[in-house]
Amino acid sequence: MRHGHIEMCDSIRAQRLRWLRLTLWACLLVGFANSASSAASLAALDGGRPPSFAAIAKKTMPAVVNIATALQRSSRSGSNDPIEEFFSRFFGESTSRDNNLRSLGSGILINKDGEILTNYHVVRYADTIKVKLADHSEYEARLIGKDERTDLALIKIRKSNGNLPFAKLGASVPLEVGDWVMAIGNPFGLEHTVTAGIVSAKGRVIGAGPYDNFIQTDASINPGNSGGPLINSVGEVVGVNSAIFSQSGGNVGIGFAIPIELAKKVVDQLRKNGRVVRGWLGVRAQDVTPGIALSLGLPRGHTEMALVTEVTENSPAAESGVKTGDVIIEFNGKPVPKSHDFPVLIAETPPGQRITMKILREKKEQTIAVKIGELPEDDPNQQLESRDDGLGLRVQRITPEAARRLGLGSTRGVLVLEVQPDSPADLAGLEPADVIREVNQRPITNVKDFERAVRQGRRGERILLLVQRGDNAVFFGLKRRS
Repeated sequence: MRHGHIEMCDSIRAQRLRWLRLTLWACLLVGFANSASSAASLAALDGGRPPSFAAIAKKTMPAVVNIATALQRSSRSGSNDPIEEFFSRFFGESTSRDNNLRSLGSGILINKDGEILTNYHVVRYADTIKVKLADHSEYEARLIGKDERTDLALIKIRKSNGNLPFAKLGASVPLEVGDWVMAIGNPFGLEHTVTAGIVSAKGRVIGAGPYDNFIQTDASINPGNSGGPLINSVGEVVGVNSAIFSQSGGNVGIGFAIPIELAKKVVDQLRKNGRVVRGWLGVRAQDVTPGIALSLGLPRGHTEMALVTEVTENSPAAESGVKTGDVIIEFNGKPVPKSHDFPVLIAETPPGQRITMKILREKKEQTIAVKIGELPEDDPNQQLESRDDGLGLRVQRITPEAARRLGLGSTRGVLVLEVQPDSPADLAGLEPADVIREVNQRPITNVKDFERAVRQGRRGERILLLVQRGDNAVFFGLKRRS
């Protein structure tokens, strides 16, 4: 028995040793495989990142220009622009006749004939434009066209030799979050500064305009980079640097670029028409959340729906019978996109085209035919200014230009232009340059929202305002004049 027991123990030990050897070999093989996989991943990572950006910078830098503009109008001649009047009155900003040339930003040469893509805000007030190339040659340029809604403009060198360097325009759609990108521009007047980083996000909506779809990057972008290129790892322009998010005016690692696909479409129209022609429906809409769908008793099965919150008077939508509260479930045979993409879909529809919209009204499905109009130069949904004597306030729409000059992160809200002495607003402590973000805890997007929210308060009732002042947010309680 003892002998047999010893043999059995020896057999068990042998089996355990065999299993141990097999386990060790398996671990080693897995380790080798993981090491190979890690090495492959690192090799792929290194393959996506240039060992140096020098070759890309050398290739692209000649196509990046410094843009300076001259304003010939005297500051003493007055201005009809409330924003200009506001900055002149409260911040002492004015344009001097004797010192009216200033460097404003950057641009991208896009063909050998001297066409330059830049930002609208770079050349907005320009009477004369000068551009300086990387070889320090200087030229005068003229404005071909500009588009405030996308913050893009096209200018052209007046006298070129027809053989200028130009950048290769790529595509931003293939970009992935984490891809390497490079920015070139003239921050703070420091010509042809190169910075690099990664794509931090895509499709960002920052409230800069109705067609927001920004590429976010941590490549350093500062004042003066506006209009310069965002470049991918093979030297193609994938975006136009346009905005930064900053409380101080300097870079904090959050910059935004306009996708090059949008820029190409705008440039084509600016070259042809000097402006951008867009379709116009005349509605504002919001996404239908599950909670709203339940409240309205909407049927299931529609994944994307748009709830009409406003219909502009005398617009194509109004003339076709569209009403506030209608739920759009289909636009010209296609599913309705998200609310921030809906304006783009409408804008890209040619004016004069007849389309159909499938809607739900009082839980019943209807089809409405609409003839798309042309979006007016002055957006009828964007009221510029409003005065409320009951509060003693004059407010203004926050334009992208005003947002940049005040260091605001978005154009949502209204800007206080004037506070009447001894008015409820004055007694509560409101000041010019305050930004009203909410009225009675309701977010305010524009002047119409402000008027609508304020009208709901009766005379003698108190109104709660959420106000941004510099970096701080403060609540103010006001009592309307009775």
